[in-house]
Amino acid sequence: MKIVTFKKDDSDKNYRIGAFVSDAEIVDLTSLCTNENLSAGEILNCFDLENDFLEKAETAIKNDDLPKLKRAEITICAPVPRPGKIICIGLNYRNHARESGMAIPTSPIVFSKFSSCAIGANEAISLPEKSEQVDYEAELAFIVGRRAKNVSAAAAMNYVFGYTNFNDVSARDFQFADGQWTRGKSCDTFAPMGEFVATKDEINDPHNLQIQFRLNGETLQNSNTGELIFKIPELIEFLSASITLEPGDVVATGTPPGVGFARKPPIFLKNGDIAEVEIEGLGILKNTISTDN
Repeated sequence: MKIVTFKKDDSDKNYRIGAFVSDAEIVDLTSLCTNENLSAGEILNCFDLENDFLEKAETAIKNDDLPKLKRAEITICAPVPRPGKIICIGLNYRNHARESGMAIPTSPIVFSKFSSCAIGANEAISLPEKSEQVDYEAELAFIVGRRAKNVSAAAAMNYVFGYTNFNDVSARDFQFADGQWTRGKSCDTFAPMGEFVATKDEINDPHNLQIQFRLNGETLQNSNTGELIFKIPELIEFLSASITLEPGDVVATGTPPGVGFARKPPIFLKNGDIAEVEIEGLGILKNTISTDN
């Protein structure tokens, strides 16, 4: 199933949840949860594998007994509009560590983004007024599906709800000037994700997916998730040993080589650019770049 969070009206403060049944049509699953729209917090419950939302959704789609909407009639939002946590893994592709001039990590490098910087496909990435070095990072992200504490790698995949495209947008001048990464990684709009979350059964092997980033149609990153140093089970074991993971948390697994700051000459995002993250089986995450704040 390809789960999507959306609004029927741009003026709505709350959300609805559905699933793609074709490239041009979704089924509205909101009534399985509530008679009203869903708050950002209530959306998190839909990613909890301990409840029966997915089971009810599969039955409803099979029976064709819920309303369908044309894609053109809705506004697609970030699939998790306000995650409890956005956790990112740094330098998790060997060639990216090398191009960054960093040693190959011997354990995962963990940082976070503020949940307030989450945006969806077709929303604008806003360039901060005082940054001149905003970079892109195509990443595979997974969505946590169960409360996870001290989970072994052997059991870890039972805690995954699904997968989505993610762009770890980074203001490099902020990042390097500060000596740590929080501000440079967490500017408003710096966590684009989507368009949808593919449930775990949709992806045969998350560690064998083609991953690409394109800027204005030019491919700048082109790799495979098989190149990840620390794969999803290892990440869940490592993270859950000290951090309680919760349903709807987003974990971005790292970016392959080809990022802008490491190029000669460097390439940074500018007003009017079109950024695309494409991962095999997960569609395309497309965002424009804007100087509007």
